[in-house]
Amino acid sequence: MSARNPRPSGPLPPHREHTPGTANPLRRPSDRFESWFGCFLLLVLALGLPAVALGAGRTAYHSGMHTVQTQLAERHQVNASVESITENIGATAKEQASIRWTDDDGTVRTGSTPVKSDTREGATVRVWVTGDGDVTGPSMTKEQAVTTGWFAGGAAAVGVASALYVARVGVRHTLDRRRYTQWDAEWEQVEPLWAGRFPR
Repeated sequence: MSARNPRPSGPLPPHREHTPGTANPLRRPSDRFESWFGCFLLLVLALGLPAVALGAGRTAYHSGMHTVQTQLAERHQVNASVESITENIGATAKEQASIRWTDDDGTVRTGSTPVKSDTREGATVRVWVTGDGDVTGPSMTKEQAVTTGWFAGGAAAVGVASALYVARVGVRHTLDRRRYTQWDAEWEQVEPLWAGRFPR
């Protein structure tokens, strides 16, 4: 006696395979929009962030180099003689000193500059001065211009990434609020039917 075959006779029903790209019936329009928006943000992150960071870094670097060239043209160093120590500058281990020097054209000039606490009267110090004979600080260096460029590029990259993150969170929060509102409205319609079908 042969065993009964539990499979019904006749041709088998066609097997439906899920092909990539087939629309998911459970996905809402808001889900599709969120997915596309996320892809858009990733594209902006991959292409826009390097471009913005590079552009900001190069702009800051060129601006810094222009400052370096301008300050080097306007400032120079001279040897000045310390005339007197006028005051002590707090806890900075520096003292304010009156100094005197002679320009290349023979003009004697005076000014004041911070010096080390162990500097004595009559000592020679190296100071930066402008073409007008005013004591100033050292000019900006090329290394500082490079550092400024890197800092500006990094700050721009962080700014772009932060903006994209805020946009992602904001859109997600807005869509979630709409979904919750829609769910509440649908539940108000369905809940009475369920309560009637399953009385307590």
